[in-house]
Amino acid sequence: MSKTPADGSQERPGRLKQIRMVAQVLRQADPKALPIVAASALGTLIVVIVIGLVIGRLWFFVPLGILAGAAVGLIVFGQLAQRAQYKVIEGQPGAAAAVLKNMRGDWTVTEAVSGNRNLDMVHRVVGRPGVILVSEGPRNRVGQLLGAEKKRISRAAQQVPIYDVQVGDDEEQIAVGKLQRHLMKLPRNLTKAQVAELNDRLQALPRSMQMPKGPIPKGAKMPKGPKPKMR
Repeated sequence: MSKTPADGSQERPGRLKQIRMVAQVLRQADPKALPIVAASALGTLIVVIVIGLVIGRLWFFVPLGILAGAAVGLIVFGQLAQRAQYKVIEGQPGAAAAVLKNMRGDWTVTEAVSGNRNLDMVHRVVGRPGVILVSEGPRNRVGQLLGAEKKRISRAAQQVPIYDVQVGDDEEQIAVGKLQRHLMKLPRNLTKAQVAELNDRLQALPRSMQMPKGPIPKGAKMPKGPKPKMR
């Protein structure tokens, strides 16, 4: 019989259970994914053992190969799991917000600061690059939303750089699976203190809209690949 915390909240599954759950989703999304993970781990193990045979220190390289194979397998597993999740949420309203909210690092995400009845929306991200406005929707509809939001926050942002990023399938738009990588490549223009001050100014602005009602991707939390423990 499972135990429930006194506050009534659901107890989070353990690490191994999380890995099994992600593996099941990954198997359904791509039957070739788990064999690829196993092949990458085994291939790394074999390479390290061969090096040990050539050098003549097999006793040392066998355990090293096991650790290296496990680490490579976990990294590949995490990357494939994240790619499968992107494929599941791609094209759904709120997909970009799901990615933004689960980015690693010091990012402040405010969902749906602007939008319309078609469920096109603009999310605001504040970080070391400055202000990043991320839109979801067709290119011919979100341009006006981005322009209006940039004008609305420009006085509070002052001289801080404001970037706009369009997520979608149209030409010159970014696929949801490449959004995090794109944001991580932006230049670091602000210090942490300047980011905090900017956040305070922007949070004081009145919201132009509420989060539009509609289908939002289920299980929006992006899976992060399990990290091997460093000793």
